[in-house]
Amino acid sequence: MRLTELRRTTGFRLALMFLLLFGTCSSLLFAFVYWQTVGYMVREQEGWLRRESTNFSSLSTDDRMLRLREHMRGDPGMRRPFGEFDATGHWLAGNLPSLPVEMQQTDRPVNFHMMYAGARVPFRGYSTHLPDGHWLVVAQNVHEPYEFEELMVRAMFGAGLLTLIFGLAGAVAVGTSSMRRIDAITLAIRRIVTGDLTERLPVQRGGGDLSRLTHEVNGMLDDLERLVHEVKGVCDSIAHDLRTPLTRLLGGLERALRRASTVDEFRLSIADAIDEVGSLLHTFNALLRISEIEAGARRAGFTQVSLSTVLTDVVEFYQPLAEEKRLSLQFVDDAASVAVAGDASLLFDAVSNLVDNAIKFTPPGGTIQVRLDAAHRQLSVVDSGPGIPPGERKAVLNRFHRSEPSRSTPGNGLGLSLVAVIARLHDMTIEISDATPGCRISLSWSGTEG
Repeated sequence: MRLTELRRTTGFRLALMFLLLFGTCSSLLFAFVYWQTVGYMVREQEGWLRRESTNFSSLSTDDRMLRLREHMRGDPGMRRPFGEFDATGHWLAGNLPSLPVEMQQTDRPVNFHMMYAGARVPFRGYSTHLPDGHWLVVAQNVHEPYEFEELMVRAMFGAGLLTLIFGLAGAVAVGTSSMRRIDAITLAIRRIVTGDLTERLPVQRGGGDLSRLTHEVNGMLDDLERLVHEVKGVCDSIAHDLRTPLTRLLGGLERALRRASTVDEFRLSIADAIDEVGSLLHTFNALLRISEIEAGARRAGFTQVSLSTVLTDVVEFYQPLAEEKRLSLQFVDDAASVAVAGDASLLFDAVSNLVDNAIKFTPPGGTIQVRLDAAHRQLSVVDSGPGIPPGERKAVLNRFHRSEPSRSTPGNGLGLSLVAVIARLHDMTIEISDATPGCRISLSWSGTEG
């Protein structure tokens, strides 16, 4: 894993952005706390210095000298040195040994340094020019406040350094994890591109935006794999199932060429050839219709369609054919108004194919029911025929697939595949089950009816 690739990952960049945002907010917060804390300490120092200066200044000279001597005995460590000096700056009383140059100004606290115990110690003092010309200096050792300020600054830089280290480590971890996921997805895509249509993009547990995207892509790959297999199956089925009618057509024309001697015999051969060509054209028209529906172009013209009306029209259309085969064709409706968004002609074609298959395979005297169940959002065609074996219920939805018992009946094996395509276009699910006896084919949908 190269550093240049890590820098380009979205996870790494987002982690750095949040690190920068967090660092900026933390710095601003620390600066505010530092400013407030130091300002409070300085204000407290200055307030104490002003109060002590005022208290000492209000005393008489003798009392002030007495207080300064007492203060000197009580503060041997010069934590709070006080002193009084004459107009020339000579020491008179207190534990402040000399008058600092910085203190020869009044009315505001001043910082200064003094040597004490061999070290240069910082002080903050306040000087007052007394009426008798003397200088009164009140000071306080600020070594500890300075240390506290330095401690806060060191703590800030230490916390900032740790935040930077852990933030960068977290960014690297997030970026590495993101790159691993992307690498896994990239490898899966390469295997898919090279022909392994069963490969799917890896989906991690816990969800997330990328997992949701890969889930949708995997759904698209499922459809792509199905379509590719269907196209391959169509090519194989065309080569297999259309070979027979083309062979018959060629054989009939060759026989007519060799044997026909009269106009009637030529007409009979031409009629047979026309029938074979018509059957082939019917098959190719069905394939083109399936391709048109799968392209989704018809979805743009969807309107609210009454299923009761569609099913009634289908039953009325096939009623004469059912009576001719001595079959009972019934429409069972729960009397509820059901309307779905769809194409009325396509829905008519889907149900027509189901009813046509039921009429083909139901023996004379049998029954066929077209049912509409609004409560369960389902329409179904139920017959009393031989049914479809469980092992072939999925295969019969493929193009050109015909089970062995049905090969002797007219058809091209595209009826149920057309139904499946129309169902997918209308977001319906198709289910084949036993009717004990017979077969039940149901179309179910979800959502809100109009």
